[in-house]
Amino acid sequence: MNDTIRFPDVMLLAAGLGTRLRPITEAIPKPLVPVAGVPLIERIVSNARAEGAKRFVANVHYRADQILAHFGGLIKVSREDDLLGTGGGVKRALPMLHSDPILVMNTDAFWPAGSDTPLTRMLARYGEDAEIVLLCVHPRNATGFARSHDFCLDPQGRITRDYGAPVIYGGVALLGKKLFEDTPDGAFSLNELFEAALERETLMGVALNAPWFHVGDPQALADAESQLAP
Repeated sequence: MNDTIRFPDVMLLAAGLGTRLRPITEAIPKPLVPVAGVPLIERIVSNARAEGAKRFVANVHYRADQILAHFGGLIKVSREDDLLGTGGGVKRALPMLHSDPILVMNTDAFWPAGSDTPLTRMLARYGEDAEIVLLCVHPRNATGFARSHDFCLDPQGRITRDYGAPVIYGGVALLGKKLFEDTPDGAFSLNELFEAALERETLMGVALNAPWFHVGDPQALADAESQLAP
């Protein structure tokens, strides 16, 4: 990435109900669940800030007031009366996101602070033949992931269905705003954009060179905390 180009705005996906983390999420929203003493969303924000992120927007729905109070107005918030899904949530927040492309980050997956700089590599890969760049994780580096893999990553960094190294989607996507032009106004999933780019052979990936933690249920939370404990 050219140093004169500012780091993209970051969209934090923080509206979900966190049902698989119950009973913990009966009292607090999933993004505020602490992992080894640090709320999930703060770990994701730290990952982005470490590489130069300055502006953040978060979509909120479930227990939205707790997330608003946590940040105290320090980040912009897109409130959803009805859940819009990952794609619909980003589309609704587009007017608040000033950069193009934008980074979209799930708020339930992270890597240890300072262990790698994958976002910088994603920015370098974006453009020309790369409409979307996904953070990819080798299964051997993943904690809290039940499936074998999501995609394959070929030697040229192209994401395929079955050619290359098996990888997990790491919860971070870099993509341009124009991809949302023909999408529904209501709820839809970012996976639809990923699948369309996969068909066009414009879906690229960058592998994380660090441990990766997905906190989707109480067991995954316990596993992450045991590995992160000093």
